[in-house]
Amino acid sequence: MKFDRRPWACLILLFSSGVYAAETCSYHSYRWNTKTRQAEDLVNISKPYSELKPEEIDSASGCSVCIEDQQLIKIGEMPPVYVCKILADEFTWILTSAIAEGLPIRQLDAYRVGRTRGDVDAEGRRSQFSNHSFGIAIDINSASNGLYENCNEYGEQCVLRRGGEWKPDVNPESISADSLLVELMKESGFKWGGEIAGQQKDFMHFSVSGY
Repeated sequence: MKFDRRPWACLILLFSSGVYAAETCSYHSYRWNTKTRQAEDLVNISKPYSELKPEEIDSASGCSVCIEDQQLIKIGEMPPVYVCKILADEFTWILTSAIAEGLPIRQLDAYRVGRTRGDVDAEGRRSQFSNHSFGIAIDINSASNGLYENCNEYGEQCVLRRGGEWKPDVNPESISADSLLVELMKESGFKWGGEIAGQQKDFMHFSVSGY
């Protein structure tokens, strides 16, 4: 049975108002250094849920960086991954539906907390949490759907920074704009990183905002 578009939207108010909140929030995090291209300032956080700062909660979905707000999903034979609880059923339905239609999905990566977006400080460290930090983003088949920079439009000028080369014409594991997976994600309110505006194209990536 297919979910209605954005079926999780009606849960956002309940989730963000604390109905599903645990008493304690815990997570591991880091900052990405754009100069050294390494993760730095690794920290383990544990504190009362009531002490969460606005930056630790995604305003669009109500999902937080806390592991207590995440749920494991198991797709096929792949290792389980965490995603935000209110999106777990939708991600599961989309991915299992795509696999049932013959799409080869071999790799998944979702919840991981890190400051990999936003402005950088004098040392080059990023300041904002990524969408993965809230469990509202998922990466699919990263070995065949790389993250590229200098890539307003895909072409020879694009520089592969993470993952494998994107070759949708010859590799069925590469995600194309007209694939069923992209269609199902869009119908459910998620955006594809292969269509985001700007210098990056992230062909493995889906999230509420696309980033």
